[in-house]
This record gives sequence, structure tokens and C-alpha cells, in this order.
Amino acid sequence: MLEQKDKIAIWMESSVDDDYGKMGISALRYLDNEILCVVDSVFAGKNISGVSIINKDIPIVKNISEANLMGANVLLLGVLTSGGHRPKSWDNVIIEALKFGMSIINGLHDQVYPDFSKYLIKKSQWIWDTRVPSFIPKIGSAKAADLKNKRVLMIGTDMAAGKMTVGLELFSYLKGKQINSGFVATGQVGITISGNGIPLDAYKLDHACGAVETAVLEQKEKEIIIIEGQGSILHPGSSATLPLMRGSCPTHMILCHIARNDSLRSIKEIKIPDLQKFIKLNEDLASVIGTYSKPKVIGVALNTTMMTDKVAKEFIKKTERDTGLPSTDIVRYGGDKIFSQLL
Repeated sequence: MLEQKDKIAIWMESSVDDDYGKMGISALRYLDNEILCVVDSVFAGKNISGVSIINKDIPIVKNISEANLMGANVLLLGVLTSGGHRPKSWDNVIIEALKFGMSIINGLHDQVYPDFSKYLIKKSQWIWDTRVPSFIPKIGSAKAADLKNKRVLMIGTDMAAGKMTVGLELFSYLKGKQINSGFVATGQVGITISGNGIPLDAYKLDHACGAVETAVLEQKEKEIIIIEGQGSILHPGSSATLPLMRGSCPTHMILCHIARNDSLRSIKEIKIPDLQKFIKLNEDLASVIGTYSKPKVIGVALNTTMMTDKVAKEFIKKTERDTGLPSTDIVRYGGDKIFSQLL
């Protein structure tokens, strides 16, 4: 749906500076299209670089009308909700954008099309619900295990631990090295940025492994395939890790962890275990103790936001001592220390 000529406004009402703004922040960081503005009444009049981790000169405007006057023809709904449900309060935002002639990118489970299609006023307008499966796959059969390339799966200690960010940073790194590589997007943010992929959490569980396998096999000619991770085997609300492992039959993994957290963010009673033991658990699960290929975790990608530079570097050193693996915050300090393990 999205073309290079499209100019984007990202709607991030009240979520510019929290975890629910993940889709908008990721689009600001990685989307190739020109982003004209962010829509958020809380920080209206400021610049995105002044209120977030994004160091770009992009203004924040108060409403959709201002975004339209700036020339935006696509509104990206940049806020993700728990369970992917669309609050009723969003309806007027969507209707207003459509009546201005803007197209919509929606990453929630609750679809915008077809209910809101009656508000389209131009033939060139469209609605892209990125979390809708585009095909029904065959049941998974571990075909990816026969490939001769490297397949790198992102895993995490929690939801939203940086798996997509690390995957995209690795993809950019490999392209910079002119290595024939591919990126398998498995969530709505990755799909929006890359233009294709599989919304894994929208597939029936029986189809999930096959969907991942299909997406990996489509890129079988690539020297290295990066598979965007989802969820965590530690989280009781996540069922994505096993289909990702079985469908991609990874040869390598990268563990993503939020440095400041010792428990799940949403369930404080569930503590994050010793990272070295957690790494071994994932390796054993991926290989079923040697039945499948034996992928190794090649590094720990840490999210050190809210830490000073000194504390972050001390935590990185401690993680390297504890796990025996290269560790770093790839956004803050670059990813070469981990990524070079693949070359």
C-alpha cells in the first residue's frame, strides 16, 4: 500500500513518551517515507527530539487538521494498545483523517476496513490493516532446517524488549556490509516498515509455524535471514516463541533484555531468571536438546534507557561477565560487537 511518495503523519496521542507509542517511535526511526509531523495534543508545539529518544527535526502538532495542512496524505496510527483493541475514542480520529482524504495505516487487531471505508472520499485513498493474515499456510514441517544459510532469531526476556529494533539494526548493518540478507517481519511494526511480512499473533496457533516457515523459505536465497522476534517464553501471555523457533529453525539467536528490569513489566511477581540459565533454556528449546539444529545465542542486546552512561556501561560489563557473551546497547553504542559474530 505505502509508496515512497506518500507523506506521513504519525498519530501518537498521549503516548509519545511511553511504551504504547512503540509503533510510532519505530516508524520515526526506520520508515523511509518522509514524516511531516507527529500528532499529539500533550506535546503540541514541541519537536520530537525534545520529548523522545528520536533525534530528528520533526514537529509535533495538535490535531489531524494541522497535519493535513502540512501536506500529510497518510495517517499512521502509532499507538499500540493491550490486546490490540481499538478504543472507541479513536473512531473520530480515523473518520476525520479519512474525510480529509488521508489514507490509514492501522496496526491493531481491530480492523479499520471495511467499517470505515464509507468515509473514503478519493479513489487513491486506502486503508491498510497490517495485522491481517494474507494467506493460509501449510502446516509447518521444519523445511527451513535444510537451508544452508544463517537464520538469526531475536528472543527476549519480556514483551517489547527490543527484538524488532535489534533485528532492523542487524539488517541495516548487514546491508552496509553488502551482505545478501533478508528480514522476516512478524509483527505490525516490522510489516509497516518493511512493507511485507506475517502478523504472527493474528494467525491461528496451528498455522503459526507454517506461516513463519513460508516467510523464511521465500527468502531462502539470502545468505543471512533475520527473523523478528515476538513475545517471550517467560511471559504467560505469549505463545509466539515456539512457532518462531520451529518455523525458522534458527542457526543463531540474539537475546534482548531491558537492563533496568528484574521482573516482567506487566507482572511484577514474575522475576526474570539468571540470564545465562535463560539463554541455555532457549537454546535447548530451539534444538529440543539436539533433535533440531543447535542454535547458539551470540550476544545480549540490552536496552539501557533511563540509565546514565556510566551505569549503562557497568551493566553491560556485568552482563558480559555473567553470560560470557558480547553485550551492548546497540542503539546507544552500536551493534558491531554482537553483529560481527555472524560474519
